[in-house]
This record gives sequence, structure tokens and C-alpha cells, in this order.
Amino acid sequence: MKFKGMVLTALISLGSMTAAAGEPANYNVVPLPQSIVITKGAAFEVDADVQILAPAELQSEAEFLKQYIKELTKCDLTIVNKRAKKVRYIELAVSPKVTAKEGYVLNINQKGVTIQGGTAAGVFYGIQTLRKSLPIACKCGKHKGGCLPAATITDAPRFGYRGMMLDCSRHFWSVDFVKKFIDLLAMHNMNTFHWHLSDDQGWRIEIKKYPKLTTIGSQRSGTILGTNSDLDDGIPHGGFYTQQEARDIVKYAQERHITIIPEIDMPGHMLAALACYPELGCTGGPYEVGHYWGVYTDVLCVGNPKVYEFVEGVLAEIMDIFPSEVIHIGGDETPTVKWEACPKCQALGQSKDKLQAHFTQKVFGYLTAHQRRALGWDEILDGCPQDAMIMSWRGSEPGAKAAELGHDVVMTPTSHVYFDYLQSKEAQFEPSRCGGFIPVEKVYSLEPAPDTLSVEAKKHILGTQANLWAEYLLTEGLVEYQALPRMSALSEVQWTQPELKNYDAFKERLTRFTKLFEFYNYKYAKHLWPERQLPSRWQF
Repeated sequence: MKFKGMVLTALISLGSMTAAAGEPANYNVVPLPQSIVITKGAAFEVDADVQILAPAELQSEAEFLKQYIKELTKCDLTIVNKRAKKVRYIELAVSPKVTAKEGYVLNINQKGVTIQGGTAAGVFYGIQTLRKSLPIACKCGKHKGGCLPAATITDAPRFGYRGMMLDCSRHFWSVDFVKKFIDLLAMHNMNTFHWHLSDDQGWRIEIKKYPKLTTIGSQRSGTILGTNSDLDDGIPHGGFYTQQEARDIVKYAQERHITIIPEIDMPGHMLAALACYPELGCTGGPYEVGHYWGVYTDVLCVGNPKVYEFVEGVLAEIMDIFPSEVIHIGGDETPTVKWEACPKCQALGQSKDKLQAHFTQKVFGYLTAHQRRALGWDEILDGCPQDAMIMSWRGSEPGAKAAELGHDVVMTPTSHVYFDYLQSKEAQFEPSRCGGFIPVEKVYSLEPAPDTLSVEAKKHILGTQANLWAEYLLTEGLVEYQALPRMSALSEVQWTQPELKNYDAFKERLTRFTKLFEFYNYKYAKHLWPERQLPSRWQF
């Protein structure tokens, strides 16, 4: 990074501007760009006379820039596609000179601002940096729209896969909230939303071929209270996304250069589906949508041909809704006890340890035949096809093993990125997963591709994501609270080169970044800022 000899100059330049010149922008944003070079010359002032110059193919990005500037500065800029004399522009362009497809170059001087990206996605990330650099809620007008010091910012992400997972099965979240969550991903330069849509406690996506999945499987008659408890509240909980709602959310994400990877967890975590179609289980039921959290022994009967007909029918509609190349098929926490006692499963002639591999290979084959790629939790590694993608959750070791074997890997270890875990040991009132503790600093310390891996294996580490399991997240505010600010720490693991990472410097940048959380009314944990915490208990 070109901070040597430039950091002090940048700080002096940003800090010495007087109030009369307007509050300056601060390019030390989250995630940290790869190169920030403060250059000579006067600053660019954002005011109502500035126009956004963008070609037709970048109109969506131009609209986002217009929206962000209006929100933050009250300046309502005009978007144009032709240049005129004596007009100052923020110009957007895709340029072959930017070789990284998600990279960008942001140039700022007194006369104008240019954001050039390797693709429209790169332009979008350049816009995010500009947005996060602007002063919060300054007013439009002479010296009030925010001053952008002359600079060149050159940037590109470290990893191509930068994601977050949201569990909508254990507790159902509204369409509006899912979109708000996607906005958080965009703010953090993330490009993948892993959407957990089915589990034992609820089926959340409409499948027209199997209507009972939503008429029955999306509802449970009660939920256990607290952790390690057998006390049931007896209050019905449910909800599902229609296919049209899901398509709308897909479009919403695509506009922000985010791919949605849907997950249908199988052959375990299928109790909600078995409650609808009991013939798909080894015993035939009766089954009930799950009330308590944990692992259920009732799973899909891998020796029943009807199961594969069901799976293919579900996946056919999932693929029709979601254009993502990758489909997540789960594969975690699948007990074999029912298979061991099932004549149909035993007739396959496989050992209990090979039955899941038999199932996985059939599902992989179906997806491959439809030009899709399967991703699964690390339990599927034993016996899965070579092109299987592995999501390593039981620590980083399974992911390292998979990468050495030539599988593409997404690192998501419980040790660092399970955001339903506690953020503070002192947070006695903090509702979260029982027993876990992951502070912001621990998230920041994650190294998805350590030097212990071979050079070839490192190429198979696609990136990383955090998981937000929703067993104990009862409100949307709690989801935000558990995500933030740990999501910000994760964004630097995903985006910033490791040699540029510094936790103390990150905390300084994060302190400013939280102003955006407050501006957009996101709830966030304040353990890093004790003076901001509520005096008694959390309110969500």
C-alpha cells in the first residue's frame, strides 16, 4: 500500500482543513482500500451544481450514488450521459485499465471525480468507498456538501467470495428486513448472501409442486424458551417467502452486485419437510415441525426412491427462482441411527458411514446435469465428487484438508465467525447461542488462507463468510446487534490484504464507521465503546 510517506501527509491534509472549508472526507474507511495516495491540489466540493456522468450500462450504479449523496449531504444531483462545458462531474466508467473485475480506481481533484471499475461491480465498490468517506448528514450548499481532498485510491478485494449467512428458518424475517440485511452486505463490500431457507424448525420457501411445505412445514405450534430448556411457549410461529417475493429479493441483491446462494439442508435437518410428507422418512412418522434446537434423528430415507423425486422437484424450482451457479445442499449433522434400522437404507448395501455419500452423489449429479454447482457443509467431504465446494464450519481444519484435496473452500469456522455467539463475556443480558464467545478482535484475526497451506491449496480458498443462526434471535434488532460491528471486522478479512491489517487502526476507522450504523438506524453492539452502552439492559 502506498501509505509510506503518505499517511502523515494524508492525516495532516484531512485534519488541517478549517471549518470554513467544510468538513473533509475521510478515505480511511471500512474495509480499508489497498492504496490511498493524497495528491497535491485543491479539494473537490460536493454541492448541488455537481452532476453524475454515467453511460447507460451504469445507470443503476449512478442511481445508487445519487441516493447516497442525497441521504448524506441533502444534495440532489442530476444524472446525465453527455458531458457539457463548465460542469463539475462525478464520472462513472468501466475501464479495461482496471484489470481486477471487482477492482476500481477513484481519482479526485478540484475539477472532478472519476470512478473507474474493472466491471460495474468495481464501480459500485468505488461508490461505496466514496459514500463512506463523506461526512455524515452534512447539508448541501456552499462549503457544506463535504470536501473531497485530492487523492487517488486504487483498490481490489483479496477474496472473490465475501459473504454472510442469515438463518430464516428458526425465526422468520420479513422481506423488508432481508432487504435491509442485504443493504448491510453492500455497505461492507460483500458479494454473497447465503440464505438458509429450511431446517427442522421451519420451511421458508414456496415450492409449488409440494404445497404442504408451506401450508404445514412453515408453521410450528411452539418454541422452547431459553437455552437447554424443555419449557415450550406454546405460541405459533411461522412464515414463508412466496416465489415472487424470493425473485424480488434476488433482483434487489443483484442490483447491489450480490449473489444469493439458497440453502435447502439435506438429508438431515429435514423434520419440517417430513411433517408434510411423512413417507419420505425411514419410519413414516408421525412427525412434527421442530420446537427445540439441536439435531433430530429423523432424516430423509436415503433408500427410498421417492426421496430423490422429492429432492429433484424441490431443486428444480429452487434453480428456477435463484440464478446462482451455486446451490447449497447442507449435509451437516445427519445422524445415521434411523438408516441403520431401515430396510430400504440397508438394501443399498452401504455401510452407515457411506450412506450420506450415496445421497450426496445423487444430488450432486442432478445439479451438475443442470449446469449448477453444489456447495455443502464440511461433513460432505467424505465421498463427495471432486468438484464439490466445501463450507468449513467445524474449524478451519476440514477446509484446509479439502483445499489440499483440490476442493474449492469457503471458510466459516465456529471459532471466528459464528455471529450468534456472545460478543462480550460481561454481557449477561445478551441473548445468544449458549456457550460461545467471539469478540470483534477474534473475528479480525481470522486468516482464511494461512501459510501452512500449500501454494496450490491456497488457490482453492475462495473466501469466507459469517453465519447468523437464529435460534435465540427473537427480533430483527437482535439480528443487527449480533452482526455489528463484527461484520465490519469480517469485511476487512475478506477485502483487505493481510499485510495492511492492523487491529488498533481498524478500531479507529470503525469508530467513525459506526456513525453510518446510527444514520441508517442499525443496532450494533457497543462493547468497544463502553461510554455508549446502555446503563442497564439491551433494548431491541
